[in-house]
Amino acid sequence: MNARTLTAALATLLLGACATSPTGRSQLMMVSDAHMSQMGLTAFNSMRKQGKFVDAPRQRAYATCVANALIAVLPPPWNTQSWEVQIIGDDSANAFALPGGRIGVNMGMFKVATDQNQLAVVLGHELSHVVARHGAERMSDHLAAEAAVAAGTIYAGTRGTNTGYAAAALGLGAEVGLLLPFSRTQESEADELGLRYMARAGFDPRAAPALWQKMAQQGGSKTPAFLSTHPSSAHREAVLGQEAQQLMPVYQQARASGHAPNCRM
Repeated sequence: MNARTLTAALATLLLGACATSPTGRSQLMMVSDAHMSQMGLTAFNSMRKQGKFVDAPRQRAYATCVANALIAVLPPPWNTQSWEVQIIGDDSANAFALPGGRIGVNMGMFKVATDQNQLAVVLGHELSHVVARHGAERMSDHLAAEAAVAAGTIYAGTRGTNTGYAAAALGLGAEVGLLLPFSRTQESEADELGLRYMARAGFDPRAAPALWQKMAQQGGSKTPAFLSTHPSSAHREAVLGQEAQQLMPVYQQARASGHAPNCRM
């Protein structure tokens, strides 16, 4: 296939794969929800077989309580899906939600997210990645980037350019100029959506800036914000502080209407 044909095929594919995120952002979506769900279940079952899940009934019940309150306010079909929560024997502060209805929380997260509101910040963020189909979007971005590199490499060869050098340069451009910025956008979008969901579920959104302040104090070397797939903790804290204040009426209305989680470990 020559460069012109490959470029035309890529353009046709991209035009037919447009979607819109819950915040109204345009997305490239070339991977089906069914495929992502199967991948999520496969990954989770692999972790189970590897013995990564630990028997921690108090932590699991607590995380499940917070997760269920959040899931109840998600849009369909995620609010009617069956979700499973497992605890992972890892001391790092991390958690994830996977397409297919699976949630994992590291033991180390409970040392940082020390109450139900702070844990809701984390789980609301992770569930938002699933609702916004960020996994499928990220895979689609990679597929499009690989196709663009292939087309550029073919074209470079017709112009007498060293194709190996062209592929490396185009690959770097795709990584820094396309994939990482989209990934940072996804993280900020998950922050925004997660805050909405936790307020609607009756969790105090003011916990978000407090949590990220604690995350920023975890120490260790910090990746430059330009090359990071996550917004800096300081930036996150400032933005979420403003959004939390705007969502206080939503939170207060949720509590008044009976959404009052009481999750304790």
